[in-house]
Amino acid sequence: MTEARGTSGSPPSTLAAERHRALLMRYASRLTDGDRCRAEDIVQETLLRAWKKAPVTGPGDDERLLAWLYTVARNLSIDMHRRDRSVPMGAVPPQLLNRAADGDLAEQVVNRQVVHEALTGLSDDHREVIVRIHLCDGSGGETARQIGVSPGTVKSRTYYALRALRRELAA
Repeated sequence: MTEARGTSGSPPSTLAAERHRALLMRYASRLTDGDRCRAEDIVQETLLRAWKKAPVTGPGDDERLLAWLYTVARNLSIDMHRRDRSVPMGAVPPQLLNRAADGDLAEQVVNRQVVHEALTGLSDDHREVIVRIHLCDGSGGETARQIGVSPGTVKSRTYYALRALRRELAA
């Protein structure tokens, strides 16, 4: 079934969605705790999705369309929140950062910060190998299987990662 196009070349559901922009903006603003930039991103993406694949609506189907738009906006907000909470691959696991060590608490904090900064100076591949082998006590073969490379590649990455870490820590 083909949709009749409005005067601007947009499907009727898109034109109806545009009419709800202000309502969507208020709703997205509540979802983002007042963060206007994030709310605008959500509304823009919601309207883009409405333009691409909004449910076909007839006259008087405005409430159904608005409910669909609210659902899309809510799901986008949840996705955005989850993305913000995610940890980049290769980052140091929190339980390793919280592991108790001998010595003064202030010294532990400084050491953790220095190691963390040195690790962030490495490439993602090098950081992942160092974390898996030296911080998680993994073997070279085990690490190679986990990240899908050969054991020789793990050895090489470890060697160059340790050299880079030494340079970072010396600086």
